[in-house]
Amino acid sequence: MTSTPALVINTSNAPIVKASIERRAVGSKDVRVAIAYSGICHSDVHQARSEWGSDIFPMVPGHEIVGHVVEVGSAVTKFKIGQAVGVGVFVNSCRECDACKSNLESYCEKGPVGAYNGHDYNGEVQYGGYSKEIVTDEHFVVSIADGVDLAEFAPLLCAGITVYSPLKHWKAGPGKKVAIVGMGGLGHLAVKFAVAMGAEVTVLGHSLSKKSDALAFGAADYRSTSDKQTFIDLAKKFDFILNTTSADIPVDGLLSLIKFDGALVFVGLPVESQSFNVFGLTGQRRSISGSQVGGQIEVQEMLDFAAKHKIGASIELLDATNPATIDEAWNRVVDADVRYRFVIDASTI
Repeated sequence: MTSTPALVINTSNAPIVKASIERRAVGSKDVRVAIAYSGICHSDVHQARSEWGSDIFPMVPGHEIVGHVVEVGSAVTKFKIGQAVGVGVFVNSCRECDACKSNLESYCEKGPVGAYNGHDYNGEVQYGGYSKEIVTDEHFVVSIADGVDLAEFAPLLCAGITVYSPLKHWKAGPGKKVAIVGMGGLGHLAVKFAVAMGAEVTVLGHSLSKKSDALAFGAADYRSTSDKQTFIDLAKKFDFILNTTSADIPVDGLLSLIKFDGALVFVGLPVESQSFNVFGLTGQRRSISGSQVGGQIEVQEMLDFAAKHKIGASIELLDATNPATIDEAWNRVVDADVRYRFVIDASTI
């Protein structure tokens, strides 16, 4: 075991403090990563504030992790010291179920092991990326291309793959018309990826406040869901709608915008149950589905695609010398007052 500095939450809703945590010794298949940057995900706030009902304290959040390899186990073959790498939402899975054998570890039937706020199968408590170092099985480490901005790449380890996976699965690309609901931390990346895939992209936002940003990211149009005319003008226009917001949405209205055989897919997680009229599905053979982060092969594919197309998150970089800065950033995340992701400079932890 080795000690490493971290940002720690000791009890629900407690302020973030600096402390040392223990990391396991590097095993034969492990990689030790010196963390350069750690992205802030809204789920960090939910879990640290016990809003999802499953929390383990003390907690070190963070599952958008980038840095450099500083040590490898004797059986590691994929990585070398000094290499730029990332660690994302999950750090283990059973690797035996149908999902794992299909390279979709995030859907592991035994339950994938999260980067933090959980236990590995051997009982080890998992601490996340708000720290100086992390030790992870090489299977759950991904390589990052030379020359990219690591800070902008950090949010791709969760937010990026969260939107890339469904866009790929539902075949966003040339000739396809895609709508993105919401222009926040997830939505702005969904726009960038869908545009790079060749789709015609429209953003649907509650207001028009982020229209100029969306158009700058490559969207062809931006419409307000508060305007009834939107649902008249865009009726049966889209092959695919991706909902990235956690707010309640007009499901029936969105279904009316989908073509025959199209789909409405949720990656945002509204707190309240969402209802809809089933006739909105049956009349045009539409579907409603959901998606979460992809498997490790897809995460690597997404990072390579992002490097090739020069896609990174639009970020605000945070200095954690005073941990209260991170508490303040969390409050801004809740208030949707960030364009578009916060990233912690781990050198200041």
